[in-house]
Parts: sequence; structure tokens; C-alpha cells
Amino acid sequence: MNTPAPTQPAGRERTLFLIGVLHAFTHVYHVALIPLYLALQADLHLKNIQEATSLVSVMMFAYFLPSYLTGMLADRVGSRALLSWGLLINSLGFIALSFAQSKAMALAAVIVAGLGGSVFHPAATSLTARLYPINTGRAFGLMAIGASLGFFVGPLYSGWRAHDAGWRAPVLELGLAGLVTAGIFFRFAADARPRNLTEAVDPGIKLLPTWPAAGLIIAMALGFSFRDFAGAGNATLSSLYLQKAHGDSIESTGRVLGLIFLASALSNPLFGYLSERRRLPWAAGLLLISAACLLMLGWVPRSLFPFNLIVFGFFLMATYPVVEAALMQAVPDAIRGRFFGLFITLGGFFANFSHWIIGAWVQKLDTHSADASSYFPLFATLAVMLAFSTFALLFLRRLPGVWKVMPARTASSFPPLTAPRT
Repeated sequence: MNTPAPTQPAGRERTLFLIGVLHAFTHVYHVALIPLYLALQADLHLKNIQEATSLVSVMMFAYFLPSYLTGMLADRVGSRALLSWGLLINSLGFIALSFAQSKAMALAAVIVAGLGGSVFHPAATSLTARLYPINTGRAFGLMAIGASLGFFVGPLYSGWRAHDAGWRAPVLELGLAGLVTAGIFFRFAADARPRNLTEAVDPGIKLLPTWPAAGLIIAMALGFSFRDFAGAGNATLSSLYLQKAHGDSIESTGRVLGLIFLASALSNPLFGYLSERRRLPWAAGLLLISAACLLMLGWVPRSLFPFNLIVFGFFLMATYPVVEAALMQAVPDAIRGRFFGLFITLGGFFANFSHWIIGAWVQKLDTHSADASSYFPLFATLAVMLAFSTFALLFLRRLPGVWKVMPARTASSFPPLTAPRT
């Protein structure tokens, strides 16, 4: 008997576009403060650069830690309203930060921003996979264009505006723009519940049915956290390297950092599409090429640094839609939100020590922070961590077998980590 093709939810192209817009804002907020470290340190009277970089780490801890809970909400109540409220709260945190007069006020504001942002990935990832059960990798690649634009615009805009108007102006303006976007998304985006709604509320469904399965998922999440640590750490390291070792301005630093992500607007959909048939080999290749590019950042002259960043971002950012599509195709539809929330909570907690650790490392360079050669070991360490993350793919390959111990109705059929094109 032929299996009927899955129905196509109404308005899914419009919704995918709007998810991409929200994706852009989510990552604008992640990187907008990175060119502003020195300005934040001076204006808020922080003791050292480490305290400035810790603001981004604290925001990211607040972003990742609640992700499992927000994933559960997405599985049970749908994603549209949740995504709208998340961006609204994220935006309010940035607006509050623009008025902060002390370290304590700034910390409170970035925590609010992070909590709002924690909604996005668990809800948006499960919603996108549900809207596109076929050609999932291509859909994630298109969705990731938003991340590319957000990562590009964030440091570019904040550095440009802060150069003339101070760091508070871009933070306030980006917050206000997010408020408007949250309303647009709520008004025009469609929603999609799990295909079998009974699964979403059945208490018999276990996310981690046995300890061996739990160990596999934890090992996989921690493995990919090395990739995330290296990527986030490189953004902070490059910012401090350019300003301290080469004397770049805030505006110039923001412009160069944006190049990491500009080329990924092309590579994300390209590799998302190319990987439809062989996701894991593509992911491994992309990770290893990215590690080689990251290693080169510590050796190339300043004139070639922007070009090296473009190549690095082209390959690194493409690993995200490829890996996320593989994850979603290996997990039951009814628990995708909470699974991805757990995945990024476990991995993100470790990865986002990176901003604080890099800040502390550069602080210890002291007078040597003006010497470009002092940064070579830092770039090399991050490159090794990125290469090491390829081992996480071995655990991802085994993930579909985890769910076979679950009730038959939830483990009936899972597509392989490759999917047919249509």
C-alpha cells in the first residue's frame, strides 16, 4: 500500500521566511555587544576587559539553560505565540541594557535578554522540521540565512553606530526593532502542531528512556559544544585581537567581524541542499575545513585577516543547518522541541564560557596584548577544539536507534539521516 504524501501546511513558505527573520534578530543580539567590549568597560566603570566579556557569557547562559523547558512548551502548545513572546522579551532586555548605569543593571538586562532568546531554537527548529518533513536540510539551510544576516548585521551595525553615537544608541535601536518584528511574526506566521497530537501529551513518552541512551545524547551534545565554544570564542578573540594588537576602531572591528557570517548566507542553503543524501560526511568535512581556517587566523597578516574570516565563516556556519537537519530527522516529531532544548542546554552551557575565558586569557597577556604573535596559541587552541567536535558525529549516527525502546507508536518509522529530494 502506498503511503500518502504528507500534507503541506498552509502558509509554510511565509512562515519559514518569518522564522528566518526571527533567527536574524536572535543572533543580532548574540553578537551586537562583541565590538563594544572596550566601550562597555569604560562607560560602566568595569574593572577589566574580562568583566565586559562576561556580559555576553551571562546572556548566553540565560539563553541556553531554560531551553529544555521552552522546548517542552513548544511541543505542547505550539510555536507561533511562544516565538513572538520570546523575541519581545529578548528585545526588552536590550532596551533595558541601553539605560544601564552599572554592572548590576547591565547583568540584569542581559539575563532578561537571554531568557527571551532561549525560546527561539527549540521552538523554531521543531516547527521548521514539522513544516518540511521532506527536504528538511534545504529548509534548515534557508532558515539559517537569517542567522547569517543577523550575525553579519549585529557587529556591523553596533560598531558603526557606536563609533558616532556611543554604545547605547545601537543597543536601544536594535531592541526597538525587535519589538516591531515580534508583532509582525505573531500576526502573519502560521503554526503547526505535531502530526500525532496524542504523542505530545502522552506521559508514556520518555525523552531519555535508558541510561545508555542518555549517555549517548549527553556525549553528542558535549561533543558539539567544542564546535560552539570555538566559534563563539573566535568572535570574542578576533574582536580583542583587532582592537588591542592592531589598534582597529570599534567601527572597523564590527565591520570585519561581520565578514565571518556574510558568506554563510550562501553556504547555509547550499550545503543544506547538497547534504540531503549524505549529511554526516558533509558535516565532518565542513568541520575539518573550518578548523584549518581557524588555525590560519593566528598566522595570516592583518591585510588577509578579513578574507580568512570570510572563508572560515563560509564553512563553519554551514555545519549548523546540516547537523540540525540530521538531528531532527533522528528524533520523534512529538518531542523534537524538548530534545533540541536539552541538546543546546547541555552543549551551550559549556560553550558559552568561551567569552569569559577568552577575556580572562587576553587580560593575562597584559602588556603582551599589543603583540599579534601572543594570540597565536589562542587561535590554535580553538582550532583543535573545533576539529575535535567531529567525534560528536559518531554519536549522532547512533541516535535513531535510541528510540527503539519506546512504545511502538512513537518509534514506528524514522527516516535515515539522509532524505530524498523532491
